[in-house]
Amino acid sequence: MTPADFRSTFPEFSSVTDYPEPFVQFWIDLGGKMLVADRWGDILDYGIGLFVAHHLAIENRDQQAAEIGGIPGEVTGPTASKSVDKVSVTYDAGGVAYEGAGFWNMTSYGIRLAQLFRMVGAGGVQM
Repeated sequence: MTPADFRSTFPEFSSVTDYPEPFVQFWIDLGGKMLVADRWGDILDYGIGLFVAHHLAIENRDQQAAEIGGIPGEVTGPTASKSVDKVSVTYDAGGVAYEGAGFWNMTSYGIRLAQLFRMVGAGGVQM
């Protein structure tokens, strides 16, 4: 997988300003080392793409937090409840999260990747 392949599969990460080439390449390289090619077979590139997208989404959250004076890297879960004036919102991610997937439940990409981990029999190795 190349950065161009990744951006083609996941066009939401097409901005080289928001997602610089070296960051994308770093996560591609790491994903290639973390996912065992023999187990993943012909879906390896998709698995690497999900791995990259998950990490880039988290990095983007950290960058946005830093830009507004927040704490980059602070661990948060999905929004459970939020109110502003008379408007409130609550999300329950429990219906789509994988029990025991922890860190991978932080993004929709990670949830899809966690599902594939279990399908390719690598859950005990990678989770």
